[in-house]
Amino acid sequence: MKTSDFDYHLPESSIAQTPAEPRDSSRLLVLNRDTGKIEHRFFRDVKLFLQPKDLLILNQTRVIPARIFAKKETGGHVELLLLRKRDDLTWESLVGGKGLRVGKSVFVEFENKKIQVEIIEILEGSERLIKFSEPIEPYFPKIGNIPLPPYIHEKLSDPERYQTVFAKETGSAAAPTAGLHFTPELLNEIKNMGVKIGYVTLHVGLDTFAPVNEENPEEHKIHSEWCELTQETADLINETKKLGGRVIAVGTTSVRTLETVGNRKSGIGNESQLPNPESQISPFIGPTSIYILPGYQFKVVDVMITNFHLPKSTLIMLVSAFAGREKILETYETAIKEGYRFYSFGDAMLIV
Repeated sequence: MKTSDFDYHLPESSIAQTPAEPRDSSRLLVLNRDTGKIEHRFFRDVKLFLQPKDLLILNQTRVIPARIFAKKETGGHVELLLLRKRDDLTWESLVGGKGLRVGKSVFVEFENKKIQVEIIEILEGSERLIKFSEPIEPYFPKIGNIPLPPYIHEKLSDPERYQTVFAKETGSAAAPTAGLHFTPELLNEIKNMGVKIGYVTLHVGLDTFAPVNEENPEEHKIHSEWCELTQETADLINETKKLGGRVIAVGTTSVRTLETVGNRKSGIGNESQLPNPESQISPFIGPTSIYILPGYQFKVVDVMITNFHLPKSTLIMLVSAFAGREKILETYETAIKEGYRFYSFGDAMLIV
């Protein structure tokens, strides 16, 4: 297995720059992984493929307006992209600007207020550990900007369009984009069909957009992300499996959370992660660095809803593990020919 096995050519014109309006008017490619059959639908048709015993799992993370502009004492501009919060004052951040060594300070200024930001540690590349002179989160509404992915060049007129309608737990540097297609009305229709809806939280890091640069993908160091699966959701999963229903993961972030918990049930992981004697899903809260490659045996997820992913990314490897590499690449080729829109604001796939 080589990283180049997961490469494909995408015309730049296929990268969606703006979200579909309304949300559920985006297109939906339905792939049957057993037969290879492909159907072309609109996302609002997703309910036609759901059954009353099914359980839909949504990631309720909310994107923080983590892009902040600061200035040096000399007046030079600095861009901060907050990645992970360590405590009330300290954040891991991407820093854009020259000469930002340990001990240097920059300043966020607005409405006659000046907040100091000190560089306290150099991390990998342009990442720095920074410390604010006071908690910055209360000022997000005034100074924060939504950090859109680097391949989106159009200005987003409504920042809420990069949030799901069920976003609740603040903490992501990027949206769980498969969830962007749902409207409140569509979710109500799905509930009225007898489909249960459960929630997980996984705070998405910017590493989700990073390509795998190693020739052997198994040598790639996967990023760690914080996730939570509550007792309520664990009970829903266990009940669904018992009744013969399907667990439908919305997005690769939901997949990673569910499979992290599924591996703990199976006793896969470190020594503290012992098998559940009743072989049931249990609640979980903490970091996950699960890396799903072809050959992986899925423990929890039966059906997946996902967007189209970047070449040579860990995410295209994950969906290839679920549906088969050749089948996914063939399907992507079909999607490009059929004019589907790719990436964060793009169209969706339903893999059954």
